[in-house]
Amino acid sequence: MNSRKRIIIVAKKEIIEFVRDWRTIVALVLIPLLLFPLLFIAFPIVMQNEAAELNEKTVHVLIQSDEIETSLIMEIENQSALTTTEAMPANLLTLSDSGNDTERLRNMEYDAILRMEQRNDTWYYAILHLSTSEQSNEARSRILDVLIQWEENLTSERIESAGLDVDSTLNPVRWDGTIADADVATKGEQAGMLLSLFIPFVLAIWTASAAVQPSIDMTVGERERGTLESLLSLPLSRSELLLGKWLAVVSITAVGVTLQITGLLFGIAYLASDFIDVPSLSIFAILLLALAVAFYGTMVIALYLALAMRSKSVKEAGSVLTPITLAMIMPILLTQFINLDDVEMFWFGIPFVNVLLGLRELLLNRIIIEHVLVWVLVSSIVCFMTIRYAAKQFNREDIITTKS
Repeated sequence: MNSRKRIIIVAKKEIIEFVRDWRTIVALVLIPLLLFPLLFIAFPIVMQNEAAELNEKTVHVLIQSDEIETSLIMEIENQSALTTTEAMPANLLTLSDSGNDTERLRNMEYDAILRMEQRNDTWYYAILHLSTSEQSNEARSRILDVLIQWEENLTSERIESAGLDVDSTLNPVRWDGTIADADVATKGEQAGMLLSLFIPFVLAIWTASAAVQPSIDMTVGERERGTLESLLSLPLSRSELLLGKWLAVVSITAVGVTLQITGLLFGIAYLASDFIDVPSLSIFAILLLALAVAFYGTMVIALYLALAMRSKSVKEAGSVLTPITLAMIMPILLTQFINLDDVEMFWFGIPFVNVLLGLRELLLNRIIIEHVLVWVLVSSIVCFMTIRYAAKQFNREDIITTKS
């Protein structure tokens, strides 16, 4: 039996042991496939229902003014509002000074208070509300809608009374045509730009988090169960053992991340199918995308296997890998804020950051040979170093055979 077959046998054995629990299948397959579609479908439905319910509520508005127009009060009442009118409070420093009306809002006697005062030809107003109350925010929003429309009508009347054309006076500078037609980027390029903002982010986070559990289970977990020594008695080298376990973790992580990305893209397509298209990518860009993902997964999983094997217990391995996973968020976030139009070459020499930057460029179908050569070279070296470090841990007899 050649080395390749022995590695595949080890990988199959590890995958079967890891997924034989039905709960693992649920976590690995069903949750990633269903989570995002349900989230993207259920969330808008819930939001729409809540918005419709809030829109149907009748709000109570107190209007404080000595000279407000009756037509304006009627417009507010047409917005499903019950209004009460009283004189403007005395001794207010400004209309926004809540004065003695704070408790009336906090006790929900009124959802909002509108104060209006005319000075010469200008109307001044303030809307007192409680920002921590949804109904109070809704009342404020309805009042603002009425005031905006009232202001537009009043402005038009004053312009017309001066003998001017309302439209040309209010809009002296206009866009000719549509803004969308002026964008020379194709729908596919726009889709690539949108995906480049979050696909590398979620891909990196999910890869790092999904690899933690299988890495621990196939190293220190197997040692605690007492099955690692039996595996070592088989006619295979430590390197073959490492590669078999690495292949198993890669397979499990790849399935989980692929299903998560699939669910996410399905949810996005469901919500934004009208304005999101398929990215325009060349075959070479797609191949480089696969290479970048492979580099990232190799580095992360090899590092996790090495650190898990160094741990003396499953608890210790979790304590080590969890903060490392959290620490990896820093380079992931960093890549989101780097301007790809003027990116410096040194960024492509920083491990992990370079691969994620490469992913962003490739999703935009930008293949800059200098950048590609640098991140491929650096990632190859880091992959070699992490695999070598993992192999070193698997060759240490004191770590392999120690159970405590």
